[in-house]
Amino acid sequence: MNLTGIELRRVALPLVSPFRTSFGTQTTRPALLLRVVTADGEGWGECAALAEPRYSAEYVDGAADVLRRFLIPAVAAAERLDAHAVAPALAPFQGHRMAKAALEMAVLDAELRSRGVPLARELGATRDRVPCGVSVGIMDSIGALLDAVGSYLGEGYRRIKLKIEPGWDVEPVRAVRERFGDILLQVDANTAYTPADARLLARLDPFDLLLLEQPLPEEDVLGHAELAKLVRTPICLDESITSARSAAAAITLGACEVVNIKPGRVGGYLEARRVHDVCLAHGVPAWCGGMLETGLGRAANLALAALPGCTLPGDTSASDRYYRTDITEPFVLDDGTLAVPGGPGLGVRPLPGALDAVTESAEWLPL
Repeated sequence: MNLTGIELRRVALPLVSPFRTSFGTQTTRPALLLRVVTADGEGWGECAALAEPRYSAEYVDGAADVLRRFLIPAVAAAERLDAHAVAPALAPFQGHRMAKAALEMAVLDAELRSRGVPLARELGATRDRVPCGVSVGIMDSIGALLDAVGSYLGEGYRRIKLKIEPGWDVEPVRAVRERFGDILLQVDANTAYTPADARLLARLDPFDLLLLEQPLPEEDVLGHAELAKLVRTPICLDESITSARSAAAAITLGACEVVNIKPGRVGGYLEARRVHDVCLAHGVPAWCGGMLETGLGRAANLALAALPGCTLPGDTSASDRYYRTDITEPFVLDDGTLAVPGGPGLGVRPLPGALDAVTESAEWLPL
């Protein structure tokens, strides 16, 4: 492909309700979108970074800066550009996986659109619909939590994930299990605990959870391996999984029995597929995590979630879980599932009016 230019577009989408995790509360989702323009058309990418470097070291303004100064010029200088050439072109630059993933996603979308190939087919998806879970943030009270969970179950979500932190863990889980019985239930700590909390985390074992997600800091893979010996609930890694290689190492060390695959966190959808392949080869269940994506990222995540090794419901909730108005046609829950887009590339496009309404800035970079 011959690039003619790339647009960096900063948007901000108000959330339907505040979303609180162990690392903070969000009321608006700022996002960085990329529009890659080629001689044959265009493609869209979405950066998973949040406004502040709390979930990870990356943040929206930093992603825009590294893209503008280093990553986009490196891709523009590639002799033969396609999606598989993006990662090698960016390899000299350390880290910044979310920024790299957004650029690869846009190039991949443009390439697949020009070939008339859906992303799901390119990745190797085997389903046209995927079961959906929903992530429930930390609430002000048990009553509010039970109301929220009841509402999501009423909408048809097939799995509930509760965000937890010290002081909001055993009792909320107990309350949900007692109220709603034998539902698919899991928890996500977002690195909020330490190895000294092993006895506390073991108190979650009687509730028959699907998994305990990322209880310890992302660097502490050995700590997760030790924790896995002390708790019965399967450990799932999220922040610790940054590549297929790190996934293989964590599995080999016994640090996890389940893997959450987030394309932004591992550097793109091509590497995410490799993480999936590692999990499948080791017989480890995987699922596609979410980062409150717009419809662009949601479409791509559904393609990943449709791969054969993604056997657990992911965080690819319907659009109205987070946004009253998305920037694409909304994804609507049907019998607890979402349809995998079947059109070329991502299979969705931004709606100009909806996109303009949430745009804070747009910068055109000619190449």
